[in-house]
Amino acid sequence: MTQSRTRVPWVAVAALAGLTAGTVRARRRLAAVPVLDTDAPADSVPADGWQLITARGVEVDKATLAAAVAYAERTGLQLLDLVPGQLDTEHALGMLRDLDLKDSRFARTGKVRGAGHALLVADHVRDRSGAEVETDLDTVELHTLLGRLKEYATAATGIAIAPGVTAPAPDLAGRAAELRAQGLPPRLVAAVQLAGLALLVRAAATDRRWGAAALALYWLQPALVLGRRGSSPLRPADLTRVAVARPLHCVGTALRTAAGDDPGLAGTLSELEALRPGYAADLKEGTDRFLEPRRPDCPWCGSTELTVRAHMPDLFQGKPGHFTLEQCGGCGHTFQNPRLSLVGLDFYYRDFYDGLGVGGAAHVFGTMGPSYRGRAAMLKPFGKPAAWLDVGTGHGHFCDSARDIWPDTRFDGLDMAATVREAEARGWIGTAHCGQFPELAAGLVDRYDTVSMYHYLEHTRDPLAELDAAAEVLPAGGHLLIELPDPESRLGRLLGAHWLPWFQPQHQHFIPVANLRQALAERGFTVLAEEHGAAHQSCDFIGAVLLTANRLAPNPYAPWGPGGASVARRAFRTAVQTAALPCYAAAAALDTARAAVARATDGGNAYRLLARKSPPAPGAR
Repeated sequence: MTQSRTRVPWVAVAALAGLTAGTVRARRRLAAVPVLDTDAPADSVPADGWQLITARGVEVDKATLAAAVAYAERTGLQLLDLVPGQLDTEHALGMLRDLDLKDSRFARTGKVRGAGHALLVADHVRDRSGAEVETDLDTVELHTLLGRLKEYATAATGIAIAPGVTAPAPDLAGRAAELRAQGLPPRLVAAVQLAGLALLVRAAATDRRWGAAALALYWLQPALVLGRRGSSPLRPADLTRVAVARPLHCVGTALRTAAGDDPGLAGTLSELEALRPGYAADLKEGTDRFLEPRRPDCPWCGSTELTVRAHMPDLFQGKPGHFTLEQCGGCGHTFQNPRLSLVGLDFYYRDFYDGLGVGGAAHVFGTMGPSYRGRAAMLKPFGKPAAWLDVGTGHGHFCDSARDIWPDTRFDGLDMAATVREAEARGWIGTAHCGQFPELAAGLVDRYDTVSMYHYLEHTRDPLAELDAAAEVLPAGGHLLIELPDPESRLGRLLGAHWLPWFQPQHQHFIPVANLRQALAERGFTVLAEEHGAAHQSCDFIGAVLLTANRLAPNPYAPWGPGGASVARRAFRTAVQTAALPCYAAAAALDTARAAVARATDGGNAYRLLARKSPPAPGAR
């Protein structure tokens, strides 16, 4: 007699495990948020040098203000988000879902997630930011202001629960605008909520034991996280009502979020339309002028043995044009051919890191704190840097994060974009150098003992000239650190045009590690360390889903597109993005596994080199 196998209800088990982990994580995060002590006399701490900023309908008493100032001064904070003790359940759970604290502070990089009700800011931070702080702000404006101010107090921004702060009734109609102000896409958040609830219902319907347990935990989660009346510092007045009707409340909130009137989105659309005439004028003469004539030989070794490796459009922004990557049969160098002209560089970079793209770029860079610190720590076994120049620094995220590893090092930045000036104003770098590295090199000689080029050389028109500049600037014994996408990654071949590190049309050169080693040796450098697994960026499969979705359904509002976003085009993009949600979940799991393999085998989609400039040979001139 054959014994039947017991079917494992993987969907229900996974849902229960995910909810359990989420509940435990939320309770831990809540426990990490300090609570202000308002028992001290209200007049015992002067508030000179501080400004309290509140949202409309929020009141802060003198005892709370004194406690907030005392806490900020005692802990060295310059910006403090005050969370009302009776913050409503929806906002409290949303905040805990995204809260990322270390020692009661927000990380240097990353988006700050506050309650959006009250802020305490040091006067000098407010003044340096140039933010115009007005009265009678709404929560959306306060979230935006918090993000702006945090850029000027990256290592000194914290959060605390203020039991005495009043919280007005939540405005669910404005939830979409609030999410967007915090850097979250409202419709995607709503879609994830609805998809998660649908998954729970399906699990409960197909497996009565595990599925019912998962659904019950979902129902009880608000009470389990926030409902401990005796000890929980957050005590939402609407907790019982929301907990009892949670599935219905979730559906209603998600639908209102997806269909809500979002003033932020309306502002974005008007901004897009304002850019359309300029892009139309740029495209009137076609896209051929954005590319130089195709070159017949390899820019690295001069070989004419070239083959096409990939051919693709702009899969990120969806700007018009097609781009070809060719590989040299002589040295393996892969490069954009034909490459962008100077006019093309201006066209395709515009609104990617600045303008329309500044928020998205800041979000991506803000998630890379561990990578930044890993790059900086690579130097630890070989020396202590005194003055560090980061070439291609952008907004200065690396320099700001690297101070966690090298607090006594002076970090300066160089970039051709004006963002380097903003990095200096924020204090993320000491001195800003704006321009091309080879052109500025002569004035930087012997000013730095360390130069870094992280994901920079692939953007340049002539990477060998950039290496020459580094050799000119650094003294004997100086260190050069480089990180690049690895064109020898197997996933580059497997995913083809949808491999994210190809990053067309911005990336113009892909240098095999052997080629870079040789080029460094020719310029008097000795390679001290090489990392592949540690440099891996967990983006291969998620990037493939993103680029595929963009290819199938480009943004219908893009100012370089045809305009007139029809109902059909908008609906199709929404359908594609919604259908991609389970693909993103699967891709995230694959990327996690891929990252673990990359670190275990020291192989990934990028590599790092650390080299030291050797002293000149005896008798050399």
